[in-house]
Amino acid sequence: MVTAVILAGGLGSRISEETLTKPKPLINIGQKPIIWYIMCHFRKFGIKNFKIAAGYKVEMMKEYFMNLNTLNSDFEVNFKKNSISYKNKNFLDWNVGIYDTGLESQTGSRIKRLEKSLNLRKDGFFILTYGDGLSDINIKELIKFHLKHGKIATVTAVRPPARFGYLGVKDNNVTNFKEKNKADQGWINGGFFVLSQKIFKYLDSDESCVFESDPMERLSSDNQLMAFKHEGFWQCMDTKRDHEYLEKMLKEKKEYFKNDK
Repeated sequence: MVTAVILAGGLGSRISEETLTKPKPLINIGQKPIIWYIMCHFRKFGIKNFKIAAGYKVEMMKEYFMNLNTLNSDFEVNFKKNSISYKNKNFLDWNVGIYDTGLESQTGSRIKRLEKSLNLRKDGFFILTYGDGLSDINIKELIKFHLKHGKIATVTAVRPPARFGYLGVKDNNVTNFKEKNKADQGWINGGFFVLSQKIFKYLDSDESCVFESDPMERLSSDNQLMAFKHEGFWQCMDTKRDHEYLEKMLKEKKEYFKNDK
């Protein structure tokens, strides 16, 4: 059974308009939080086992998942009998673990603190992603790619969203104007990692351990890091502008949300 670890403990300071009151993964896109969409995508590929590395406002994350089945179902409460009867039961088949990995912990230490709960075999692996990024990546192909190459880590490489156009200027005259496209901007870390059990040798439980810094640099220098190139949809939610863009996509049923009900 494959487990997906979701990093969901950061402060989300670049979108503080929302994160003052809730963790960033619980920010809604429409009527559902972004972490819901991430987990539903994994579910499409048969992945139902989740470990959530929480921290900031961890109590809200716990409350959300404790009440998720009820929130997705119609029910009646009989206060006299102290009972609940469900009229449109829509219970999920997910197995979700919520772990308080610390308020100030960085990404590497959050992963390391989940080592025992993952309980992996020596040849085992797990998936890791961030709680604020959506993609239509084929998880089955990602895992297949990772296993084929036999390295410790695979990172999904994506094109960053195009935001700025190119101006060619000579003597204050614009000689060329070109809208920037994704292909002009190279590849970036898009999350959706596959990591073998050996990854924990590169991590430290000290809260200052940043996974994307020294551990990934050492994996690269040790020739233990592969890149799975994904040319399809990918969008993070770092800022208010990103959030508004995803809301607009959902409203217009575009790209990732075109089949959303």
